[in-house]
Amino acid sequence: MLTKGFEVEMYTGTPQGEVVGLSDKIVAALDGFVREPDSRNVEYTTPPLCRYERLLCELVRPRQKLRTYLQSLGNYTLIPGSTLPLGESDRFYRSDPSNPYHTYIEQTYGTTVVTASIHINIGISDPELLMRACRLVQVEAPLFLALSAASPFLGGKVTGKHSTRWNVFPKTPAYVPLFESHAHYIRWVEEQLKLGTMQNVRHLWSSVRPNGDRRPYSLNRLELRICDLVSDPIAMLGIVALLESRIMQLMANPELDPLVASTLPASTRADDLVTLTNANEQAASEKSLDAELRHWRDGKPILARTWIEELYQEAWTMAKPQGFSCFLTPIKKILREGNEAQRWLKLIDQGMDVSGVVMRSIQTMKEQELLLADEICQPQAA
Repeated sequence: MLTKGFEVEMYTGTPQGEVVGLSDKIVAALDGFVREPDSRNVEYTTPPLCRYERLLCELVRPRQKLRTYLQSLGNYTLIPGSTLPLGESDRFYRSDPSNPYHTYIEQTYGTTVVTASIHINIGISDPELLMRACRLVQVEAPLFLALSAASPFLGGKVTGKHSTRWNVFPKTPAYVPLFESHAHYIRWVEEQLKLGTMQNVRHLWSSVRPNGDRRPYSLNRLELRICDLVSDPIAMLGIVALLESRIMQLMANPELDPLVASTLPASTRADDLVTLTNANEQAASEKSLDAELRHWRDGKPILARTWIEELYQEAWTMAKPQGFSCFLTPIKKILREGNEAQRWLKLIDQGMDVSGVVMRSIQTMKEQELLLADEICQPQAA
């Protein structure tokens, strides 16, 4: 099994759904939390782990610690979702006014970057295998967005998008190729830094990217960045299990590499796959599981949920001998009941307003975490 870890961005605020900037206080008081450019969300990172049971606890425990601290500040809580659901959505609240990179972000992108998400890191030490995995995950990233979509609201309104976050997020640079090799990736990053399309090696805001301690030269993991914040930790593990299974399939069968397996014209295949994938990301941001996508293998139309169902069957076959197929089961529930955005929009259709849906989801997330903390994340389980 591969190592797995999360970078989790979350909003803080009131039980009524008002997002309040508290990251300066949180970062000063609690180890393991870092600030984002806007003070209304805060980030924590889990260590790389192989076992899903331990990963679940590392996902839940920091939130419990954060919740306790938020209560000491007043009646504050964690707010699910990946865009500012209520109130102001056009004003930037700087968490570190003296940081020049934050100044660049605010002036260049404004509040389109004030989102919350969950980044999934999968450990891969071989740089060429990592590039191959990035290629496969890049063309299938829209499926992970479809599973995780959780931002149908912005500023108190229904936006008409299931993932408003990814619909508005400034993917940077505007064009990111399928990297054919580690050397190609190094050359491309160095060129972007010279051109100024990237301000630094971190300024690669795409659906998936190679990551490591000294980018672009020293790499050790794949980072999937497209997912909205999935508030249910169990569902989040299901998405990770699908991702890990898919990468393990590629390791067992290098022919899954899109540059090899796609039947699109060889002369334009790499560019065609990027164009196709970008269109799929846009469609998934709008309709998530119900989006019509085009398959990277042959360019033919396929519903996102149908494609995910096909991958699920393959993934289960791969995960079963490794002993983690049970962690895939939340995928079936998401396909059956809808992702978070779809479930929230169903409540809107039933007559609830945005504020009511947000307040209800805040309470649901809190109860889920408490239950998990009590049942499986006791100290002796560490």
